[in-house]
Amino acid sequence: MPAISAPSVLLAPVRALVRWLDSYDGVTPAQDSDERIDWIRILPYVAMHLACLAVIWVGWSWQAVVFAAVLYFVRMFAITGIYHRYFSHRTFKMNRFWQFFFAVLGNSSAQRGPLWWAAHHRHHHRHSDEPVDIHSPKQRGFWWSHTVWFLTRSNYRTRSEAIPDLVKFPELVWLDRFDMVVPFALGTVSFFLGVLLQSQGAQTSGGQFLTWFFISTILLAHGTFTINSLSHVFGGRRYETTDTSRNNLLLAFVTLGEGWHNNHHHYQACCRQGHRWWEVDISFYILVVLSWMRIVYDIKPVPKHLKNPGQSPKGGTTESAMPISAQMVPA
Repeated sequence: MPAISAPSVLLAPVRALVRWLDSYDGVTPAQDSDERIDWIRILPYVAMHLACLAVIWVGWSWQAVVFAAVLYFVRMFAITGIYHRYFSHRTFKMNRFWQFFFAVLGNSSAQRGPLWWAAHHRHHHRHSDEPVDIHSPKQRGFWWSHTVWFLTRSNYRTRSEAIPDLVKFPELVWLDRFDMVVPFALGTVSFFLGVLLQSQGAQTSGGQFLTWFFISTILLAHGTFTINSLSHVFGGRRYETTDTSRNNLLLAFVTLGEGWHNNHHHYQACCRQGHRWWEVDISFYILVVLSWMRIVYDIKPVPKHLKNPGQSPKGGTTESAMPISAQMVPA
């Protein structure tokens, strides 16, 4: 076995830090078939889980809990309404300023960059529940579909070939590459907000606010992941799709509307995932309000033939029968 030089040992922590800060560093298409967990890269993810245990020492306050709840709600919308319905499926439009603003908001969730997220999600829809589906519980079981898949080398790369409509924006590429900058900044702001409130007499602290930031982030992550794992296992099926997608009311509340997963897999081109009036879709309601404010526009509605099952679409062809790329990628 070759000897390990002292400089190599000393440079290892520096190399690890570079890989945490630059998600493109050392990542190549050759790794797409390497399903080993990348333990060095996932240390920040593991650390966030462990940081939640600090609540044992810092406790809670109403200020910290409300702060965590607001962060959860706002960032869940950024994931479901922006990362998913906008970047992955292009179900509405907005200008370049708002596109970047909401991309930053989504990135604050610590669920990687918008390009990485959209590219992997489009791959999932093209191959849903097939052997090559990157997070199918049918193929690989619960834990793989819920969390293990994105910890591997095979799914770390941003598959730019799947998102030609997005890689043309350099600001999005930068945000995608340095995807830890915004979450780190938000964590820092959380700490100093707690310090400020404590200085004003509130029964809280910087450490408490930082801990509840981590709690909010981890709850947000696992809430999002339930759509990959549980929404293909539990719930009802209105439409006979080629995958195992299901509708689940509880998950719709947890994820602000994503629980109507069978609806979404049947017709991915519309913005609203609740196809009936009683199917609560909070992310869609927020997007409607944003359209009133002229921030978003051209929201794609649920087609009439899906609202009224007895009504056939013109020409007898639904968009759900169209090629998947035609539903997700703008011309």
